[in-house]
Amino acid sequence: MSERRSGIGAALIAASLCLSFAQIAHAEIKIGFITSTTGAASSIGIPYSKGMATGHAAIDTVNGEKLTYIQIDDGFDPSAAARAARKLIEEDKVDILCGSAGGPPSLAAAAVAAEEKVPFIVMANVVVPGEGAQWSITVPQEPLLMVTADVEAMKKAGIKKVAYIGFSDVWGDLVYNALKKAAEPAGIEILTNERYARADTSVTAQILKVMASHPDAVLTGGSGTPGALPHIALYDRGYTGPEYSTHAVINSEFVRLGGPAVEGVIAPTGPMVVADQLPDSNPIKKVALDFLALYKKVNGEPSTDAFGAYGYDTWLIIADSAKRALASGAKPGTPEFRVAMRDAMTSTKELVGTHAIYNFHLGKTFGTDERSRVMVKLEKGSWKLIP
Repeated sequence: MSERRSGIGAALIAASLCLSFAQIAHAEIKIGFITSTTGAASSIGIPYSKGMATGHAAIDTVNGEKLTYIQIDDGFDPSAAARAARKLIEEDKVDILCGSAGGPPSLAAAAVAAEEKVPFIVMANVVVPGEGAQWSITVPQEPLLMVTADVEAMKKAGIKKVAYIGFSDVWGDLVYNALKKAAEPAGIEILTNERYARADTSVTAQILKVMASHPDAVLTGGSGTPGALPHIALYDRGYTGPEYSTHAVINSEFVRLGGPAVEGVIAPTGPMVVADQLPDSNPIKKVALDFLALYKKVNGEPSTDAFGAYGYDTWLIIADSAKRALASGAKPGTPEFRVAMRDAMTSTKELVGTHAIYNFHLGKTFGTDERSRVMVKLEKGSWKLIP
């Protein structure tokens, strides 16, 4: 009897071990997603969230492994973003991180990711410094690439002098620095470098200085809802010259809050924003149109800005990287898989998304080129492609 029991016990142990190994072999791939669904960048963070949900609806398994994600709101607080990153890594054991809706929280989370050697996809338009650059890539188009498109449009329009007003943070710095690099060779003089905080409710003093400089045009370096503030102030004071901005204002709340004050704003953006206006020969067109259709099905409303698509492209990059990481033989939930995911995402080649055709390299933050930008103008509340 004891031998029979021993045999049964051995069989149960063997079956249990087989089940355990099977579970390990088919462990889910966990994604940690930090965004700002509340706070000063919520008009960006909420679309990011809806874009990620659309991505998950499009691709929920890779090579038989489930893709799951855990989302945490950082409230646009760098400290909260850092805590969220640490929780996702240490408690939830995620294989990769992505986020957030602005520079400060993204950099805070990226620092934790680099310390813990976890790959990080930056969804805000910032460059991760130091060692973090070895563990991160950035999805949105490089500021210099986009601001150069603004400057080229200004030069074509005969503009010689431009005034600048932007955020008093890393995004405002990135846009201004890009403007300095692009304007000088184009023969355009920068007259002002005015700044304001995202939470400010008035930019009267700054706009008075901008108008006193008598510019041929104004370039703004804001984003989302607070990005409309300078345009409103210019409108209220009767400014009638051309106004330029960046891809960071391609946002429904910017249009809603700005109203007539933002009519006529010119900006570069990813092709997805005007997907139905693109020629059929553009390889991004089909991906973008498919995204728009699925976004509406998943979220019960149409996509009205550029940011949901950045969330979707982030998911496409994760899924593509996971496929190649799994092919390396590494198993999800292990340090080896995190390294494999990092190696895969930083060697992405010609991945067609809604905003760009992505190519990443280890230590190189951005993966976009001229195919990722078009110029648009806001007309009657809608963005129209400028040929």
